[in-house]
Amino acid sequence: MNRSKKAAVFFLMIGMCFSILAGCGGDSKVKVKIGEVTRSVFYAPEYVALSQGFFKDEGLEVELQTIPGGDKTMTALLSGAIDVALVGSETSIYVYQQGADDPVINFAQLTQRDGTFLFARKADGEFNWDQVKESSFLGQRKGGMPQMAGAFTLLKKGIDPAKDITLIQNIDFANIAGAYASGTGDYVQLFEPQASIFEREGRGTVVASFGVESGYLPYTVFMSKNSYISKNGDTVQKFTNAIQRAQLWVKGHSPEEIATAIMPYFEKTDKDIVVSAVKRYKEQDTYATNPIVDDKEWNNLLDVMDNAGELKARVPSEKIVNNTFAEKAQKDIKDDTAK
Repeated sequence: MNRSKKAAVFFLMIGMCFSILAGCGGDSKVKVKIGEVTRSVFYAPEYVALSQGFFKDEGLEVELQTIPGGDKTMTALLSGAIDVALVGSETSIYVYQQGADDPVINFAQLTQRDGTFLFARKADGEFNWDQVKESSFLGQRKGGMPQMAGAFTLLKKGIDPAKDITLIQNIDFANIAGAYASGTGDYVQLFEPQASIFEREGRGTVVASFGVESGYLPYTVFMSKNSYISKNGDTVQKFTNAIQRAQLWVKGHSPEEIATAIMPYFEKTDKDIVVSAVKRYKEQDTYATNPIVDDKEWNNLLDVMDNAGELKARVPSEKIVNNTFAEKAQKDIKDDTAK
């Protein structure tokens, strides 16, 4: 081989090396698949993390999908179809109670109150909980956090769901609003923005908040299988950092600004409805300002589940809660990121 050919081969090899290196460096983001249990203004900080680029800033490429129902979301997580689930903490307890070899671990809290409201078809003067007695009540799915928080509140107000009301519980989550709109139930337990939509349509009014009445809970939390967290600790930390940044952003911005940020995820909903929903959630301190699941919240969750008869035994938080990532994120991510 003459000199010119050797030189050509040499430079070709150098070029190929640079191409390979450039290709490796051009797309270094780690992919993370999230499954959320529903699409709701209740999860505003999650959409802020996406729309404001907080996940991207951490080097993550997040794929979000909505998987209706906590059971279906958990099945997707356990099967490996998703990496992270955004769902109620009670689902991780159910998995633990079944003796899972690879338990589901709560690592970043998103919401800290129940997100449902008591909606009355006819509001007669100032609301009193005694008005609910002897009514028909369109409730949520048995064993889910909305239903358990609802029953917990009703009992606290002196109402036995099994005796004092006609409890309707055989309608799927996705069809509850439609059933109420068609005339089923005097009262219904609704999330936002459906409550604000129904108020605008003249179907009734919000008369109470189950979130306020049931207290602070690790209501909706990002969770993964223990095996995923063990193998991908750096990714989980970056994910939690992005959530903390989003929580601080939500804390430091108005309902109008938050609505603008999350509107790409609610294209079929009027912006003023989204603003109304965000405002209602912010006013009652629904959105967690850090991702830590504290012991007081966890014990309140266990009380709510125990009251509903869904708890075999009280599960210590250290068994299925890992606050390491949340604590580091809270320490490292400062409030000035919300400005």
